Amino acid sequence: MATITELKCAVKETLETRGVLGQLKARIRAEVFSALDDQREPRPPLTHENLLINELIREYLEFNKYRYTASVLTAESGQPKDPLDRQFLADELKVSEDASSKCVPLLYGLVSHFLNSSDKGGKVFLRGAAISKTVPGPDV
Repeated sequence: MATITELKCAVKETLETRGVLGQLKARIRAEVFSALDDQREPRPPLTHENLLINELIREYLEFNKYRYTASVLTAESGQPKDPLDRQFLADELKVSEDASSKCVPLLYGLVSHFLNSSDKGGKVFLRGAAISKTVPGPDV
């Protein structure tokens, strides 16, 4: 007859093999963060830019098997549960891909583009995002 310890190990191993244990841990972590989160401090709105940035990060995290982190990102950010279509992301970012770049996250391609740019001495001019911030009015 199996001991309690052996039974625990067998159940844990089965849950790990099926990928369920990681999902449960991630869900518990997300719920703990949600319970501890200060609801009085508003999150940034999920603007179009935030949606794209979060999706680039999620794609990177999942590619690298950082599934717990990706699940917490999704829970905290309000990102849709289902990932955005990669082609939609590429179109929104005006990125063209070849066959080899489609096997890695878009974020890798973007970083690689800037690291390997032929304009080695120049800087890229970045414009601020179109995030609307609430500016407090004068005290009355």
